[in-house]
Amino acid sequence: MNLEDYIRIVPDFPKEGISYKDITPLLQNPKALDYCVQKFTESISAEIDLVVGIESRGYFLATLLAKHFDAGFVPIRKKGKLPYTTLQESYDLEYGQDVLEIHEDAIQASQKVLIHDDVLATGGTAKAACNLVERLGGEIVQCNFLIELAFLEGRKKLSTVEVNSLLQY
Repeated sequence: MNLEDYIRIVPDFPKEGISYKDITPLLQNPKALDYCVQKFTESISAEIDLVVGIESRGYFLATLLAKHFDAGFVPIRKKGKLPYTTLQESYDLEYGQDVLEIHEDAIQASQKVLIHDDVLATGGTAKAACNLVERLGGEIVQCNFLIELAFLEGRKKLSTVEVNSLLQY
């Protein structure tokens, strides 16, 4: 299956010069979703206790992966969106900073964690998520991304963990 057939390219979104990779067509196709889950799970031989999904598009496949591995799901969200006591991690954006949060009791020491998001771009968001998981004592098995914008070199920020992406642009 060619996953690129299910990625819609939207020029000049969210601003001029950006070529947005829209995953909505992929999400609408059950065979494409199954194929993604299969490809992601083939790359992991370790036991997984938890799948961490990064807000918000990371949740779509993260919950399917959690079900496949019979693991729990943990959301990482933007600041102020989680209802319980949280740990925070700030990260740089090209136009400023942002903050991710995770519930302080979401991960126990030594739990095996798979992190999933839809896109790996500059790596700031993913690195912040890794830092949160590690601060809680989780052991990151792998970071998964549906799409990697390789020209932005985000993988370099994740040099201490295994990275898997299904599509590279």
